[in-house]
Amino acid sequence: MFYKDERLALFIDGSNLYAAAKALGFDIDYKLLRTEFVRRGKMVRAFYYTALLENDEYSPIRPLVDWLHYNGFTMVTKPAKEYTDAQGRRKVKGNMDIELTVDAMELAPRVDHIVLFSGDGDFRPLVESLQRQGVRVSVVSTIRSQPPMIADELRRQADNFIELDELRDVIGRPPREQSNEREFDVASAAG
Repeated sequence: MFYKDERLALFIDGSNLYAAAKALGFDIDYKLLRTEFVRRGKMVRAFYYTALLENDEYSPIRPLVDWLHYNGFTMVTKPAKEYTDAQGRRKVKGNMDIELTVDAMELAPRVDHIVLFSGDGDFRPLVESLQRQGVRVSVVSTIRSQPPMIADELRRQADNFIELDELRDVIGRPPREQSNEREFDVASAAG
């Protein structure tokens, strides 16, 4: 699936990857994730996309964002929008699909292989376009959760599908008792 001399870029849909890992019962160790893919090819860039609640005094995801920024990841963030749904529940919306798509299209001429960490079916046209430009695309998500966290059309379009659960021993760490991250809330609202 991977060639040592190929130029590789990672595109991580933060809320989607967080939700998939949580559904499988583990947390991602991003240092191990980066190390694993540096081992697989010539890493050009590793992007991480997430929306942040800017109006909170303390954003629970902020320590992760800061750590990733200082440890070799290119962070792409924007303020999340907060709203109240019809049942009066507080919801957060922060879709990063456009930002990820634009960055992938701009980087495509400089890479051989893109690894997309998302199961969002909205990325199928992006994958198809990247392939037309000669870029191989691997998608990392899971079909082992209930329900599966990857859209069937995205999995079929990708050159390679990498089951997240099979990376558990390589990039995972045991889940914390109480997770402070709000990525899952953002993922459920962004879908």
